[in-house]
Amino acid sequence: MDACTLGDLLDVVGGPALHLHTAPAGQDVPVTEAVLYDGRAPLPRLPGALLLAVGVRAAEAGPLVRAAAEAGLTGVVVRGADGPVGEAEAHGVALLSVAEDAAWHQVHLLLASAIGARPATATDTGLGDLFALADAIAAAAGGATAVEDPRQRILAYSTVPGQQVDEDRRQGILGLQVPASTENTEQYRRLFAADRPVRLPALTGSGLPRLAMPVRAAGETLGSVWVIDAGALAPDAEDTLAQGASTAALLLLRARAARELARHRGGDLLRRLLDGTADAPTAAQRLGIEGPARVAAFVLDAAASVPDAERTALRLLDVVRLQCEARYGRQACVLADGVVYAVLPAPGERHRKLAEDIVGRAGQALRVPVRAALGEVVPDAGGLADSRADADLVLRVLDADLPVATVDEVRPRVTLLRLSEVMGERRELSAGTWRRVLAYDAGNGTEYARTLVCWFDAGCDMAGAARLLAVHPNTCRYRLRQLQQHIGVDLDDPDERLVLWLQLRTLAGLGTAGA
Repeated sequence: MDACTLGDLLDVVGGPALHLHTAPAGQDVPVTEAVLYDGRAPLPRLPGALLLAVGVRAAEAGPLVRAAAEAGLTGVVVRGADGPVGEAEAHGVALLSVAEDAAWHQVHLLLASAIGARPATATDTGLGDLFALADAIAAAAGGATAVEDPRQRILAYSTVPGQQVDEDRRQGILGLQVPASTENTEQYRRLFAADRPVRLPALTGSGLPRLAMPVRAAGETLGSVWVIDAGALAPDAEDTLAQGASTAALLLLRARAARELARHRGGDLLRRLLDGTADAPTAAQRLGIEGPARVAAFVLDAAASVPDAERTALRLLDVVRLQCEARYGRQACVLADGVVYAVLPAPGERHRKLAEDIVGRAGQALRVPVRAALGEVVPDAGGLADSRADADLVLRVLDADLPVATVDEVRPRVTLLRLSEVMGERRELSAGTWRRVLAYDAGNGTEYARTLVCWFDAGCDMAGAARLLAVHPNTCRYRLRQLQQHIGVDLDDPDERLVLWLQLRTLAGLGTAGA
C-alpha cells in the first residue's frame, strides 16, 4: 500500500474536522500514525507521526512544536485556531488544528482510521468487518444485531443461529433499508439525542423491543447499532453495545477513509490521463476503463452569479458522479480547473440524454445553470486526452440556447474557433486584404465587410446577399464594385474569396447572424 500523505489525510478528514495552518515541507510528506502527547514522558522519535497536543494550550505549543521537529514528526495538531504558526514554519513542521470542543480520543480515532485506511478497490466496500462485528455483538449481548448508517440503511447484520427476530428485521434485511414509519422516526429522534444505549419499545404487537446505540466519532453521527431484545439479553448487554458502537465507528471511518482515499488517488490519475501525461494502458486498468469511451465535461454557467463557485463546483462533481454511477456503476469523474469531467463508456447513443438529465438535475439542485459538452468517442483510453480537448472546445461555443451538445453537433463552430486561434497566432495567416476592408469601413462609415460576409454566406448570390442585408440587390452590387475600386479586392479569384471569408469570419468575428 502507498504511504498515506498529509494531503491524503486532509482530503479524507479535512474541512471542519481538521484545519491545516501551515505545511512547510509540503503536503506530500508521509503520515504514519497519530500519537497522543504525554507530558509525563519524553517525546519518542516517531518519524512521520502526527502529535496530538493533549493538555497543551494552542497558543503555548511552541516548545512542543520544536520538540516534534527534533523527534522527526511530520506535524502537530492543536485544539483551537491560535497555534504557533511561526514556530512551525521555522522548524519545518506542519501545524494543524481541531475545534476547541473536540474530544482528543475522538480526534485520535478519526485520524488513526484515516491514516490506516487502504484504498478501496472496485469490488471492496470496506464494510466486510462490520458483519463480523455484528455477529460478535449478537453473541455477547444475546440478541440479533444490525448496523445502520444515518439514513437507516442496513450495512451489516448478525447471523448467529437460534436468535429470535421479528418481521421488521426480516423486511429491513430483505431491502437493506429500515421500513419507514412515524413511530420509527420518533425512535430515531430519541436515539440520536442520546449518548448511551437506549431501550426502545416494540413498534407493533408482533414486534420485539430493541436496545440501540448511536455510532459517533468526533461529534459526527456515523450510524447506529440495534440489538433485538427477545427477553434473553445478557446482564452486561448495554456495556457490550457501547463497546461495539465504538468499534463500529472505527470500522465505518476506515471504510469511508478508504473510499475517499481511493477517490482522491483515482482523481489524480484520471486528471493525468486526460492531460495526456499518464501511461494510458496502466491508468485505464487502475480506473476500470475498458474499450471505446468519450469524455463528457460539465461546467457552471459563467454568466451566472455564484457566491461560492468552488464549493458549488464540488457539489456539481457529486451530482455528476452520482448520476454516472447510477447509470454505469463505478465511474471515473474528476474536477479540474472548475470543470467536471466524466469518462462515459461506449456505445454513445444515450450519452447526450444522460448529459441533458445531469444538466437538468444539477441546475435544480445547485440553482445555477449548467452546461455540458461531449467529446468524440475514442477507441480506447489512449484517445481520452483528445476527447477531453474536444469537450473543452464544445464548452466554449455553448450558450443559453444550446446548453448541451456533442462535438459532432457543433463541428463547424469548433472548427472555426480553432481556425481563428491558429490564424491569429501566425502573422502570415492573419495578414491580408481583410484588414484593409475593416480599416476602410472604420474610416468612411461604410459596411463593406458586412456586405462581403453576407455575399459569401449566400454562395456569392447577389439576391441572397441582399436578403441577408435587407437591402436592394443593386445596393449590394454597388457596394461590391466600390470595394473592388477603392481597396482592390479581386472577387473573381476563388482563392481570394475563400481566404477573405475565413479571415472575416474567424479573425474579425463577423457572421451572417451578426453581420
